[in-house]
Amino acid sequence: MEEYKEPFQEEDEEKEKKGRFQSSLYDWGEALIMSLIFIVLLFTFVVRLIGVSGSSMFPTLHDHDVMVVSNLGYTPERGDIVVLNKDDGNKESPIQGPIVKRVIARGGDQVDIDFALGRVYVNGEELQEDYVNDFDLPMDDEGIAFPQTVPEGCLFVMGDNRNQSTDSRSPELGMIDERCVIGHVLAVVWPLENFGGKTA
Repeated sequence: MEEYKEPFQEEDEEKEKKGRFQSSLYDWGEALIMSLIFIVLLFTFVVRLIGVSGSSMFPTLHDHDVMVVSNLGYTPERGDIVVLNKDDGNKESPIQGPIVKRVIARGGDQVDIDFALGRVYVNGEELQEDYVNDFDLPMDDEGIAFPQTVPEGCLFVMGDNRNQSTDSRSPELGMIDERCVIGHVLAVVWPLENFGGKTA
């Protein structure tokens, strides 16, 4: 036997259902807006996504890799992979937009290079560079005389693919002011087969 309901009782139940639905929509909308705000703040103040262009960091990084880069409380250290903004506005310059390199030496360090053997020395000690791409030819001499002392507040950077990298060996780039550092690479996030990357 069906339960009899007064018309006003049915209306109240409908209103209650509608209210619960609207409340649920409001909660979902609020969560979505908060998530979007969090993502915007994260990618504005904490990390950035930057793509790799070229092969100067091969085999550590590959052309078209997408990296997560952060500058939050960051101080450049030897061995770090950093993204630099060295665009001077000259369209004829070979250095355009953000570039990615490895920090070899900091302000006050002395850098020396044996181009024939492909060896790099910092403060008289040879760097153990397992990350460098194998090469058959001597490392290219880009025209700066060595040894060089890195000025305070500057960095000496190089690509891991030494014969395919325009870096601090070249007068076109030279020593990098630390203020040009956008941030250091935390990981590769795309493509998936390169996820994580070899950033150390």
